[in-house]
Amino acid sequence: MGTLYIDGDWRAAAAGGTRDLLDPADGSVLRTVDEAGADDVRLAVEAAHRAFEGPWRTTTAAERSALLLRVADLLQRDRSALAELETRDTGKTLVEAGIDVDDVTAVFRYYAALAVGDPGRLVDAGSATVLSRVVYEPVGVCALIAPWNYPLLQMSWKVAPALAAGNTMVLKPSEVTPLSTVELVRLLAEAGLSQYPGVVNLLLGSGANAGGPLVEHPLVELVSFTGGLATGQAIMRSAAEGVKRVALELGGKNPNIVFADADLEAAVDYALTGAFLHAGQVCSAGTRLILHDSIAEEFAAELARRAERIVVGPGLDPASQSGPLVSAQHRDKVEKYVALGLEEGARLLAGGRRPSEAHLQDGYFYRPTVFAGCDRSMRIVQEETFGPIVTVETFETEAEAVALGNDTDYGLAGAVWTGDRDRAHRVAGALRHGTVWINDFGPYLPQAEWGGFKRSGTGRELGPTGLAEYQEAKHVYENTSPQPAYWFGRPE
Repeated sequence: MGTLYIDGDWRAAAAGGTRDLLDPADGSVLRTVDEAGADDVRLAVEAAHRAFEGPWRTTTAAERSALLLRVADLLQRDRSALAELETRDTGKTLVEAGIDVDDVTAVFRYYAALAVGDPGRLVDAGSATVLSRVVYEPVGVCALIAPWNYPLLQMSWKVAPALAAGNTMVLKPSEVTPLSTVELVRLLAEAGLSQYPGVVNLLLGSGANAGGPLVEHPLVELVSFTGGLATGQAIMRSAAEGVKRVALELGGKNPNIVFADADLEAAVDYALTGAFLHAGQVCSAGTRLILHDSIAEEFAAELARRAERIVVGPGLDPASQSGPLVSAQHRDKVEKYVALGLEEGARLLAGGRRPSEAHLQDGYFYRPTVFAGCDRSMRIVQEETFGPIVTVETFETEAEAVALGNDTDYGLAGAVWTGDRDRAHRVAGALRHGTVWINDFGPYLPQAEWGGFKRSGTGRELGPTGLAEYQEAKHVYENTSPQPAYWFGRPE
C-alpha cells in the first residue's frame, strides 16, 4: 500500500518515485515513502474539486463538527503511538511529542465547537420588507502545506478549520517529516471521511516536484503555507497570478525582553525553554534575549551555566532534555551561523559545538549555544538561525528596549518580563508582533489567533479568524414583498 492518499485510495506515486526518511537521532533509514510528482498533484486536485462539487457540499455544520470530535477521540486513543512516531521523525523528545498530540486534539475540539456556532449574521437593511443576511461558505479546494518542525501540530491548525468550514483539500507535509501527517489522514478516513473520497488528499514530496505544481494548479482556491520566507514569497507571487487567497506564517526573530525588576529566576528558566525547546527549531523561539544593562552579565552567565547542563540525546531516551536537529544539512546551517557569530565578534558563553559523547556521533546533535556581546549589525541577530542559538543584547531605557524589540524584519512573537504591570502593558502594546507574552514565553491557545506582522506572514491561524480564513462571505438580500419601482417609467 502506498503513502499517497488520493480520491479515497492509498497509492504509490505515478512515476514510481520514493524517498528515504532518516532518523535524526542516528542517521538510519526510518522508512521509505512515495514521492509525488506533477501527475499526482493533478489527480489529487481534481479529486478535491470533484468532492467539493459532490455530496460533501451538502454536509451540515453539525455533521462536520461530529467528524472533528471523532478525530479528536482517535488522536487520544493513539496518543502514545503518534508521539513516538513524531519523535522518531523530527527528533524532539517524547514528552514534547506527547504534548503536541494533546494540543492537536484541543485544536480539533475547538473547531468542532466553532463550526456549529457560526450562523452568519443579519443585516439591518432599513426596510421591513427586506431580509438581509451575511452567510459564510467554504472557499473550495485548499492547498495546505506544513513545515518539518511541528508537522502534526501545524497541519492540524490548517485541516481542522478547513474541514469545519466545509472545504476540500490537498495536504503536503514537509518531505523531511511527513509520517505523522500520514497517520492523521488515516484517522480522518477512520473518523468518516472515507465516505467522501477526495475531501482530503495527501501528497508527499519536495517543494519543486509537488509543492510548486500544487500551488500553481488553477483549481486551487486557497494556499495556506507555514515555512521559510523565500518560499512564502514565491507562493505569494504564484498566487497573485491565479488571484488565489493565501495565508502565510513565515517564521520570526523573536525578542525576549527582561527588565531589572523581573523575577530573574523565572525569567532565566523561561529563557532556556524559549530558546532551546525542540533544539531551537521553533518559529517563535526566543532567540533574541534583550537584557537591562544592570542584570545582563549575571543573567547571561547563569543562562550559559544552565545551558551547559542540558542533557542532549535521542528523543526516545527519557533522560534526554533536548533532541537532535532534524538533518545533517540543517546542522551544517546552524554550525555556519555559529562560525559567523564568532567572526562578527560575539562572545561564546556556552555550546558552539557538537556533543562529544560516543553514542551521539551518528545523530545530528548540537549543543545549546549562548552568545553575548551582540548587536543589530550582526547577522546572527538579524536572521532566523532556527537552531539552539540565543543571542544577548542589552538596553538602558524602556524606549530602547522597545526599539530593539521592533528592530527586526519579522514580527511573529515576543515577550516582556517586569514586575511593573503598567510598564509590561506599555511595552506589550508597543511591540509589533502577533503574540506578546508578559512574564511568560511560548504558550498558545486554540481560541486565540496566531500569526505575525511584517515579514512573518499574512493572515492568521487559530481562533475565529483561523476559521474565517477558509470561508467566503456571501450577502443574501431578500425582498419579501417586491413592488414595481418603474425606474424607467410605467408601461404604456
